[in-house]
Amino acid sequence: MRLPPISRAVGAAALAAALAACSNSSASSGGGASSGGAAAGGDTIKIGIDMPVSGADATFGVYTANGAKLAIEQANKAGFAGGKFKLEADLLDDAVQGKHDPAAGAQNVKTFIADSSVLAMIGPFNSNVAKSEIPLTNDAGLTQVSPSNTNDGLTIGDDAKKLRTAHPDVNAYFRVCTRDAKQGSTLAQVAAQRLNWKKVFIIDDNETYGKGLADVFESSYKQLGGTVLGHEHITANQVDFKALLTKAKGMNPDGIFFGGNTSTGGGLLRRQMSDVGMANLPLIGGDGIADDEFEKVAGDTANGAYMTTAAPDAAKLATAKQFIDDYHKRFTDPLGPYSANAYTAAKIEIAAIEKAIADNGGKMPTRADVLKNVAATTNFDSPIGKVGFDANGDTTAPILSLFKVQGGKRVTIDQIALKT
Repeated sequence: MRLPPISRAVGAAALAAALAACSNSSASSGGGASSGGAAAGGDTIKIGIDMPVSGADATFGVYTANGAKLAIEQANKAGFAGGKFKLEADLLDDAVQGKHDPAAGAQNVKTFIADSSVLAMIGPFNSNVAKSEIPLTNDAGLTQVSPSNTNDGLTIGDDAKKLRTAHPDVNAYFRVCTRDAKQGSTLAQVAAQRLNWKKVFIIDDNETYGKGLADVFESSYKQLGGTVLGHEHITANQVDFKALLTKAKGMNPDGIFFGGNTSTGGGLLRRQMSDVGMANLPLIGGDGIADDEFEKVAGDTANGAYMTTAAPDAAKLATAKQFIDDYHKRFTDPLGPYSANAYTAAKIEIAAIEKAIADNGGKMPTRADVLKNVAATTNFDSPIGKVGFDANGDTTAPILSLFKVQGGKRVTIDQIALKT
């Protein structure tokens, strides 16, 4: 594994200068942490992990966090930085009352920023939480690598620019998964070409991730010649979808597309399709319903549902065999769809920190040093293959996995390599 010299739209010198400017002002989050200063806390370096580890999103959050924790533990056992420094995982929960919460995520990031021993962070899991966090990590120059955020506006376009208003020339946010523009368009291709659906009814949860994915699906599906019979939004905490599903049934769709998470209604909606006589009608969605909770909530009606993850299925990769063996030796929890991604994200940050220590003569590095090294990542060997980042912080090796629920379990149908 290696971190080659930086070659991005923002050069190393410009990036370092911008981050140096950041370090001269306190972080906008409060806490007064010097964003570019050396870490405190003696020989301990922390990597923050922000995940929903309680409530309805816990099966996503816990299994994903496990991947990052494993990488940190292994680095310590291998004598990280010659044994002079110790890495520590600082895990904070961004779920409130059972659901991921942007305000909680932002507060967690403020906590990381205020602790100058935190040199990088992993997370969050959900895109709407990331939207609340990126302005803070950008302002502080704190490296943030997400294993699972897919919303396009986090890295590209005007929405991404608005998230980095404090320091427009600095990008502290990266992700090792692909974007919704690619996930949504691929889901449309699956629906129109593989499943031969001529007519669909679209439902989303009206959140950053769910609505964004549904909008991309709708546009792409129409371009492929499909007919969208309707596109409806459910409301927060809604639990009864029968009236909406009855409306959809009356239009005689070939399938239902759901944009959202299990925690925002995906599993219940699938179960209630049976209640209105749509038990045999297929449903398709993105990675928000690719969790064990979906099968648990939907029960037997989960069978026949399709979903993608914005990552390869690690169980199908020869490069992931050692990681999977190590994961199962360390945890009793199942392997999650983004466990290998989180492991990869943490390994990238660990390598960046270690290189920064070496470049600094064995002394504690700055956040700016770490960020410069993460930004320069290309061809990084990992369980999910060789990973790198483009100038926007997006992965240069986007892959989607397609699943179908059969016998109450997700079964891999295909792994689709996407164009960058």
